[in-house]
Amino acid sequence: MRVLIIGGTRFMGYWTTWRALLAGHEVTLLNRGATPDPFGGRVERLVADRTTPRFGEVLAGRAFDAAIDFAAYTGADAQGVVDTLRNRLGHYVMISSGQVYLVKQQPPAPARETDYPGPLLPAPPRPEDTEDWEYGMGKRAAEDVLSTAWERERFPATRIRIPIVNGERDRSGRLESYLWRILDGGPILLPDGDERRVRHVYSGAVARTLVDILGRQETFGQAYNLAQEEVPTLTELVRRAARLMGATPEIRSLPAASFREAGVEPEKAFPFTGRWASLLDPRRAADQLGFRHEPLDEYLGRIIAAFLSNLPSTPPCNAGRGNELALAEHQEISA
Repeated sequence: MRVLIIGGTRFMGYWTTWRALLAGHEVTLLNRGATPDPFGGRVERLVADRTTPRFGEVLAGRAFDAAIDFAAYTGADAQGVVDTLRNRLGHYVMISSGQVYLVKQQPPAPARETDYPGPLLPAPPRPEDTEDWEYGMGKRAAEDVLSTAWERERFPATRIRIPIVNGERDRSGRLESYLWRILDGGPILLPDGDERRVRHVYSGAVARTLVDILGRQETFGQAYNLAQEEVPTLTELVRRAARLMGATPEIRSLPAASFREAGVEPEKAFPFTGRWASLLDPRRAADQLGFRHEPLDEYLGRIIAAFLSNLPSTPPCNAGRGNELALAEHQEISA
């Protein structure tokens, strides 16, 4: 297949590009060219900012069997693909997000694809929520463009909704922030850790699925959630990671309010907390696509092995870790 990958150099795009190459596809990357990639002569490169006329110029006269888009964040982004590649693209796969459910007035958990319709939240009053709300609303706008294009002209698009993604080369450092806590040997306090359920997805499972569904006509016009099977609490997740690292740290769950009183903002210091972490139900993908996810311990082990083999000489700053340790000491004194 001739496959266009929009993005393709960072994290998920990186793994998906490799997966497409290993499957024998002819890959063209389209991005702004700001980030170098390791693919050498294995791929063709097109450089364009999709928000400018250059996007249409570099794609003029080109046709592809499929495209995977990691950088569609707005309705305008999706409409640009429809307008530019209409009748010249066999299958378009857009990477969406579980946050399309979280901007609803009554967000479901776990969220199923049928939960997508419904009243949406207005702009949030708290400035710290604005970015996440805008992200979810933008992804919905992109999805709605594709749904309309399928209904009106049978534009062959599939929407893939994913929660927090864990994997090797994840530059966000979300999972790593917990691994560093395990390494430093101090106690680990988790805001509402015994109550908060987490259901993430492994980058390898997403990349495999994206490439496997290319050209599958039964997915046209459809949306699918991808997520792991297990739904551990945050405390259970950190305990599993510690066990795989051969460590036995003290791990305790405390009310989120205790952290705020100690000067630690839970959403900033603990990446898997807060209202903007989605919980998705992947049963439709399992039933209709044959989607199967690696067991949690298996993929955690891969990530931890890569993490431990590439430790930087100095650990990154873990926001609020000092206050967190002081809170742990205070809890012991008060006990």
